[in-house]
Amino acid sequence: MKYKILIVEDDFTIRMQLKYLLEGSGYEVLAVTDFADTIKAVKEFAPHLAILDIKLPGNRAFEICSPIRSFSSIHIVLVPGSNTDMDELNSIMLGGDAFITKPYNTAILLAKTAALLRRAYACGQSSEVLTWNGAQLHLESSLITCNGGKAELTKNEVKILYYLFKNAGKICSRNDIVDFMWDNQLYVDDNALSVNITRIREKLAGIGLTGFIKTKHRQGYTL
Repeated sequence: MKYKILIVEDDFTIRMQLKYLLEGSGYEVLAVTDFADTIKAVKEFAPHLAILDIKLPGNRAFEICSPIRSFSSIHIVLVPGSNTDMDELNSIMLGGDAFITKPYNTAILLAKTAALLRRAYACGQSSEVLTWNGAQLHLESSLITCNGGKAELTKNEVKILYYLFKNAGKICSRNDIVDFMWDNQLYVDDNALSVNITRIREKLAGIGLTGFIKTKHRQGYTL
Protein backbone atom coordinates (compact mmCIF):
# COMPACT_ATOMS: atom_id res chain seq x y z
CA MET A 1 0.00 0.00 0.00
CA LYS A 2 1.35 3.42 -0.99
CA TYR A 3 0.39 6.05 1.55
CA LYS A 4 -0.66 9.50 0.37
CA ILE A 5 0.46 12.67 2.17
CA LEU A 6 -0.87 16.20 1.71
CA ILE A 7 1.46 19.16 2.44
CA VAL A 8 0.03 22.58 3.34
CA GLU A 9 3.01 24.90 3.74
CA ASP A 10 3.34 28.53 2.62
CA ASP A 11 7.14 28.61 2.41
CA PHE A 12 8.02 27.49 -1.13
CA THR A 13 11.48 26.16 -0.25
CA ILE A 14 10.25 24.14 2.73
CA ARG A 15 7.23 22.90 0.79
CA MET A 16 9.37 21.54 -2.04
CA GLN A 17 11.98 20.07 0.32
CA LEU A 18 9.23 18.19 2.15
CA LYS A 19 7.68 17.02 -1.10
CA TYR A 20 10.94 15.63 -2.49
CA LEU A 21 11.90 14.09 0.86
CA LEU A 22 8.61 12.24 1.25
CA GLU A 23 8.41 11.18 -2.40
CA GLY A 24 11.96 9.85 -2.11
CA SER A 25 10.77 7.74 0.83
CA GLY A 26 8.05 6.10 -1.22
CA TYR A 27 5.02 8.25 -0.41
CA GLU A 28 2.61 9.77 -2.91
CA VAL A 29 2.64 13.49 -2.17
CA LEU A 30 0.47 16.48 -3.09
CA ALA A 31 1.69 19.95 -2.09
CA VAL A 32 -1.10 22.54 -1.95
CA THR A 33 -0.25 25.98 -3.29
CA ASP A 34 -3.69 27.62 -3.14
CA PHE A 35 -4.77 27.25 0.50
CA ALA A 36 -8.36 28.13 -0.36
CA ASP A 37 -8.51 24.80 -2.21
CA THR A 38 -7.18 22.68 0.67
CA ILE A 39 -10.55 21.21 1.64
CA LYS A 40 -11.21 20.31 -1.98
CA ALA A 41 -7.74 18.73 -2.21
CA VAL A 42 -8.41 16.57 0.86
CA LYS A 43 -11.68 15.31 -0.64
CA GLU A 44 -10.22 14.60 -4.08
CA PHE A 45 -6.72 13.38 -3.14
CA ALA A 46 -7.95 11.44 -0.07
CA PRO A 47 -4.62 11.51 1.79
CA HIS A 48 -3.79 9.23 4.68
CA LEU A 49 -1.97 12.07 6.44
CA ALA A 50 -1.75 15.86 6.13
CA ILE A 51 1.13 18.09 7.23
CA LEU A 52 -0.26 21.55 7.99
CA ASP A 53 1.72 24.68 8.89
CA ILE A 54 0.01 26.52 11.78
CA LYS A 55 1.49 29.87 10.73
CA LEU A 56 -0.37 30.14 7.44
CA PRO A 57 -1.43 33.71 6.52
CA GLY A 58 -4.76 34.88 7.93
CA ASN A 59 -5.34 32.16 10.56
CA ARG A 60 -5.88 29.68 7.74
CA ALA A 61 -4.78 26.72 9.84
CA PHE A 62 -7.95 26.88 11.95
CA GLU A 63 -10.11 27.50 8.88
CA ILE A 64 -8.62 24.42 7.25
CA CYS A 65 -8.28 22.01 10.18
CA SER A 66 -11.79 22.32 11.61
CA PRO A 67 -13.67 21.63 8.35
CA ILE A 68 -11.43 18.64 7.61
CA ARG A 69 -12.39 17.15 10.96
CA SER A 70 -16.08 17.47 10.01
CA PHE A 71 -15.80 14.92 7.19
CA SER A 72 -12.48 13.10 7.50
CA SER A 73 -10.58 11.18 10.17
CA ILE A 74 -7.18 11.47 8.49
CA HIS A 75 -4.18 12.19 10.67
CA ILE A 76 -3.22 15.86 10.75
CA VAL A 77 0.33 16.78 11.72
CA LEU A 78 0.50 20.45 12.69
CA VAL A 79 3.71 22.43 12.35
CA PRO A 80 4.09 25.28 14.87
CA GLY A 81 6.75 27.93 14.47
CA SER A 82 8.46 27.06 17.73
CA ASN A 83 8.67 24.28 20.31
CA THR A 84 6.77 25.61 23.34
CA ASP A 85 4.04 24.17 25.56
CA MET A 86 1.58 26.74 24.15
CA ASP A 87 2.40 25.73 20.57
CA GLU A 88 1.78 22.09 21.44
CA LEU A 89 -1.49 22.92 23.21
CA ASN A 90 -2.66 24.99 20.23
CA SER A 91 -1.83 22.07 17.94
CA ILE A 92 -3.95 19.71 20.03
CA MET A 93 -6.86 22.15 20.34
CA LEU A 94 -6.88 22.69 16.58
CA GLY A 95 -7.52 18.98 16.21
CA GLY A 96 -4.03 17.86 15.31
CA ASP A 97 -2.91 14.34 16.05
CA ALA A 98 0.74 15.31 16.38
CA PHE A 99 3.07 18.22 15.90
CA ILE A 100 6.52 18.62 14.39
CA THR A 101 8.56 21.76 14.91
CA LYS A 102 10.77 23.68 12.53
CA PRO A 103 13.52 23.41 11.50
CA TYR A 104 12.85 19.82 10.49
CA ASN A 105 15.23 17.04 11.35
CA THR A 106 14.63 14.84 8.31
CA ALA A 107 15.35 11.57 10.10
CA ILE A 108 12.93 12.42 12.91
CA LEU A 109 10.30 13.67 10.45
CA LEU A 110 10.40 10.43 8.48
CA ALA A 111 10.37 8.32 11.65
CA LYS A 112 7.34 10.18 13.01
CA THR A 113 5.51 9.97 9.70
CA ALA A 114 6.08 6.22 9.44
CA ALA A 115 5.08 5.69 13.08
CA LEU A 116 1.88 7.72 12.65
CA LEU A 117 0.81 5.81 9.56
CA ARG A 118 1.71 2.45 11.06
CA ARG A 119 -0.23 3.18 14.24
CA ALA A 120 -3.15 4.75 12.38
CA TYR A 121 -3.78 1.98 9.92
CA ALA A 122 -2.67 -1.08 11.86
CA CYS A 123 -6.11 -1.34 13.42
CA GLY A 124 -7.98 1.21 11.31
CA GLN A 125 -8.23 -1.01 8.26
CA SER A 126 -9.61 -3.95 10.20
CA SER A 127 -13.28 -4.87 9.86
CA GLU A 128 -13.19 -6.19 13.42
CA VAL A 129 -15.90 -4.95 15.80
CA LEU A 130 -15.02 -4.92 19.50
CA THR A 131 -17.76 -5.03 22.13
CA TRP A 132 -17.92 -4.24 25.83
CA ASN A 133 -20.91 -3.58 28.09
CA GLY A 134 -23.29 -2.91 25.21
CA ALA A 135 -20.92 -0.67 23.22
CA GLN A 136 -19.50 -1.64 19.82
CA LEU A 137 -16.26 -0.19 18.45
CA HIS A 138 -16.25 -0.36 14.65
CA LEU A 139 -12.61 -0.08 13.55
CA GLU A 140 -13.16 0.12 9.80
CA SER A 141 -15.71 2.96 9.97
CA SER A 142 -14.22 4.73 13.03
CA LEU A 143 -17.53 4.61 14.91
CA ILE A 144 -18.66 3.66 18.38
CA THR A 145 -22.30 2.62 18.74
CA CYS A 146 -24.65 1.80 21.59
CA ASN A 147 -28.41 1.18 21.61
CA GLY A 148 -28.93 2.84 18.22
CA GLY A 149 -26.73 5.84 18.95
CA LYS A 150 -23.41 6.40 17.23
CA ALA A 151 -20.43 8.74 17.45
CA GLU A 152 -17.71 9.35 14.89
CA LEU A 153 -14.13 9.08 16.11
CA THR A 154 -10.79 10.42 14.98
CA LYS A 155 -7.94 8.00 14.34
CA ASN A 156 -6.38 8.76 17.71
CA GLU A 157 -9.70 8.28 19.49
CA VAL A 158 -10.17 4.92 17.75
CA LYS A 159 -6.70 3.81 18.83
CA ILE A 160 -7.24 4.81 22.45
CA LEU A 161 -10.55 2.98 22.59
CA TYR A 162 -9.04 0.01 20.72
CA TYR A 163 -6.40 -0.31 23.43
CA LEU A 164 -8.97 0.02 26.23
CA PHE A 165 -11.36 -2.47 24.60
CA LYS A 166 -8.54 -4.98 24.11
CA ASN A 167 -7.70 -4.62 27.79
CA ALA A 168 -11.29 -4.26 29.03
CA GLY A 169 -11.65 -4.93 32.74
CA LYS A 170 -7.98 -4.15 33.36
CA ILE A 171 -6.39 -0.89 34.47
CA CYS A 172 -4.37 0.64 31.61
CA SER A 173 -1.67 3.01 32.78
CA ARG A 174 -1.25 6.36 31.06
CA ASN A 175 2.31 5.44 30.12
CA ASP A 176 1.21 2.20 28.47
CA ILE A 177 -1.45 4.00 26.41
CA VAL A 178 1.01 6.72 25.35
CA ASP A 179 3.57 4.09 24.34
CA PHE A 180 0.94 2.25 22.28
CA MET A 181 -0.29 5.46 20.68
CA TRP A 182 2.86 7.40 20.02
CA ASP A 183 5.86 5.06 19.90
CA ASN A 184 7.48 5.86 23.21
CA GLN A 185 6.66 9.56 23.16
CA LEU A 186 8.30 10.46 19.88
CA TYR A 187 6.30 13.66 19.72
CA VAL A 188 3.77 13.92 22.53
CA ASP A 189 3.54 14.82 26.19
CA ASP A 190 1.04 13.70 28.83
CA ASN A 191 -1.45 16.49 28.03
CA ALA A 192 -2.23 15.05 24.59
CA LEU A 193 -3.70 11.91 26.14
CA SER A 194 -5.80 13.94 28.58
CA VAL A 195 -7.23 16.06 25.76
CA ASN A 196 -8.12 12.99 23.71
CA ILE A 197 -9.71 11.19 26.69
CA THR A 198 -11.85 14.28 27.39
CA ARG A 199 -13.03 14.39 23.78
CA ILE A 200 -13.85 10.68 23.79
CA ARG A 201 -15.84 11.00 27.01
CA GLU A 202 -17.87 13.86 25.54
CA LYS A 203 -18.71 11.75 22.49
CA LEU A 204 -19.55 8.72 24.62
CA ALA A 205 -21.86 10.79 26.82
CA GLY A 206 -23.69 11.90 23.68
CA ILE A 207 -24.74 8.29 22.98
CA GLY A 208 -25.59 7.42 26.57
CA LEU A 209 -22.23 6.03 27.67
CA THR A 210 -21.52 8.42 30.53
CA GLY A 211 -18.90 6.92 32.83
CA PHE A 212 -17.88 4.30 30.28
CA ILE A 213 -14.20 5.17 30.73
CA LYS A 214 -13.28 5.23 34.41
CA THR A 215 -10.25 6.98 35.88
CA LYS A 216 -8.27 5.10 38.51
CA HIS A 217 -6.41 7.65 40.59
CA ARG A 218 -2.65 7.50 40.00
CA GLN A 219 -3.11 4.28 38.03
CA GLY A 220 -4.73 5.02 34.68
CA TYR A 221 -8.00 4.20 32.91
CA THR A 222 -10.31 1.21 32.66
CA LEU A 223 -13.61 0.25 31.00
